[in-house]
Amino acid sequence: MIWDTADAQFEENLAAARAYYAEADTLAAPRHATMLDKPVGQWLTNLRRPGGLGKDPERAARRAEQLAAIDPDWNPGALGWTIDWQRHHVGLRALLEAGGTLEEILPGVTWRGDDIGRWLTRQQRDWAGLNTEQQRRLSELGVKPAVRPQKASAGTSAKAGAAKGSEAFTRGVAALQQYIAREARTVVPRGHTERLEDGTVVRLGVWLSNIKNRRDRLSEQQLAALAQLGLEWAA
Repeated sequence: MIWDTADAQFEENLAAARAYYAEADTLAAPRHATMLDKPVGQWLTNLRRPGGLGKDPERAARRAEQLAAIDPDWNPGALGWTIDWQRHHVGLRALLEAGGTLEEILPGVTWRGDDIGRWLTRQQRDWAGLNTEQQRRLSELGVKPAVRPQKASAGTSAKAGAAKGSEAFTRGVAALQQYIAREARTVVPRGHTERLEDGTVVRLGVWLSNIKNRRDRLSEQQLAALAQLGLEWAA
């Protein structure tokens, strides 16, 4: 028996929100996003509006707690930034956790359709316009405000970036080898993560998607290593 249709509908949409978070690691969904045949993006947009959680204070508080239990940052406006900023920040974190480096995340590098590289460049350039919490969250990921490039240190920076990129690639290949040995296939779900023997966690699906998009930037040795694992696009 359904005692309250409004609460029943909220619970259905909440289930869709949980499923979306499990896939995207955030409730900062674009307005057009859907999940479980529910318009979860528009639903969350409506909830964030004044009075969107309902007129009853107790009900509104209960609903806010349910959403926060899924994603504490479900309403970024209350923190001082936009849904778009929150989603891109989560994307940047996902790329780094997948083994990428800040030096590799250039304009054109995407996550779930968002250009994270271009966004990252803008954050570094406009650092002074970010609030303290935004700066803190970016700093935790290693992001620093943009500085004028110095010719004297350009070679050193390039070598350091190349070294970090090589380490990330090596971890990704090791994770892929482990996955193929266990699953006997090269198709990796985008949300899949792989834990290496040393405890390192690689977001293998994201890493594989990104290096495929950046195929033209891989060395012949890197392409050969991927081709040996059975990736036809690397041959």
